[in-house]
Amino acid sequence: MQFSDDEVERYARHLVLREIGGPGQQALKRARVLLVGAGGLGAPAALYLAAAGVGHIALADPDIVSLSNLQRQVLYGVADLEASKVETAARRLGALNPHVTIDPLPLRLDSGNAAGLVGAYDLVLDGTDDFVTRFAVNAACVQTGRTLVSGAIGRWTGQVGVFAGRPCYRCLVPDVPPDAETCAAVGVVGALAGVIGSMMALEAVKVITGAGEALTGRLLIYDGLAGEARTVRLGPDPDCPVCGVAA
Repeated sequence: MQFSDDEVERYARHLVLREIGGPGQQALKRARVLLVGAGGLGAPAALYLAAAGVGHIALADPDIVSLSNLQRQVLYGVADLEASKVETAARRLGALNPHVTIDPLPLRLDSGNAAGLVGAYDLVLDGTDDFVTRFAVNAACVQTGRTLVSGAIGRWTGQVGVFAGRPCYRCLVPDVPPDAETCAAVGVVGALAGVIGSMMALEAVKVITGAGEALTGRLLIYDGLAGEARTVRLGPDPDCPVCGVAA
């Protein structure tokens, strides 16, 4: 796979990195990545993946841009209000890097369509804010053998994990928490979305290129108020409804 002169200059800072270099940049160019959710987390993740040269990016989100999004969803502006998020994002990402193919998918993933869609891509990033979608995406990733990069934020705290087989996301969250809270209900500081979304993109780059040690089987928890982060190791749940013995 050859790079044009424009691509060589564009990706120069990657090409001189020992952990990425030419082979890693070629892997990025070949990669097909699905981002589920084009909001607070999906927006910065998509920007950095497009800038990094991921060759094919799909964005799945049925929502339109609202004024309350603009506090943290950095792909959009006032002129985009009431427009489709994924269509708007596709234009912005294409303007950032014309060497990347962007597929806008104005739909919500569920148990009926997730496996077919997930199976068409190499890697999945989930930045959605509801557990029903998260569970459907996780089940599809387990079914199709795809690696899942999952991110979540609320108030001042965020988390990022990488799930490849066992343990899966449902080992971490077996059921919808009875006290599940949304950002709309409890609030979230806008810059936190950039921090966690960027971390998701970083983990995706590491998974694709094989650089360093991805957060596979681990969960990074970031406390924005304290300015502290910790990482916990996750274990498979034998009773997990998706990847456990019974499943």
